[in-house]
Amino acid sequence: MWLLFFVIVLVWGFNYLFVAVGLGSAGPLWLATLRAGVGAITVVALVTGLRQWHMLDGRGRRDALLLGIPNTALFFGLWFTAAERVLPGVTAVVIYTFPLWVALLSAPILGHRLAPRHWLAVGAGFVGVALISQIWLVGGGAASVVPIVELLAAAIAWAVGTVLFQRRFRSEEMPEANAFQLIGGAAALAVVTVGLAPTPLPHFTLALWVAALWLGALGTAVAYAIWFMLLGRTRAATLSAYVFLVPVVALTASAVFFGERLSPVQLVGVGLVLVSIYGIARAGAARA
Repeated sequence: MWLLFFVIVLVWGFNYLFVAVGLGSAGPLWLATLRAGVGAITVVALVTGLRQWHMLDGRGRRDALLLGIPNTALFFGLWFTAAERVLPGVTAVVIYTFPLWVALLSAPILGHRLAPRHWLAVGAGFVGVALISQIWLVGGGAASVVPIVELLAAAIAWAVGTVLFQRRFRSEEMPEANAFQLIGGAAALAVVTVGLAPTPLPHFTLALWVAALWLGALGTAVAYAIWFMLLGRTRAATLSAYVFLVPVVALTASAVFFGERLSPVQLVGVGLVLVSIYGIARAGAARA
């Protein structure tokens, strides 16, 4: 079981490098559409093969399609747009403020009460993001504020979709609901891409095909299928405690393949974000 979890960590960690590769041949919205489309096709095939259809009624399918807007369309679109201007490692760290937003949203939506240690972890995470972006600097190699805000918005969108997904669907409905939310997200991305950024069209190079297959088939369909299977066997809070390993993998891989280097201040920020992610999840596990 834990071997499967570490497969997810490696796949999701390398997603950030393959986004950078894919952006060399396609605009961000086109790449997001390709990822969602390949992911939806693969998930439909998996759900069909496992005979997990007919768990949802008409309203359930409608709700899943709509949840594809924050959970896939906004998440992928904002992330990939920002990734043109931010290196993969930093991108992963900011995106993985996701558990902090889930903690904040769980109080009003799921009725979960936040203890003081939750607030301490959330505060540490946001201080870490400020140190990573170095928003007090203009130039000097610091990340621009705009893409950092886009990445934070992507993390919030993912968190909103996740919390609403957990509230709306039972565990046995999640595979089919995931397929429909990917279909809805892919459709929304296609409409936005054609409407806002129809050109330039993607150059379907070997690199783009590899990136799209990795991001869509492995990084979305297979990884999500494993994730939902593990959620059925392990407490969510316990499992989520280790998602902090994803940005660690992304930072390490980006340093090796892209030569990404962080300043000492940014390294402190990364440390604060990782500690806060782990702290949020462990606090949830202790309460569960």
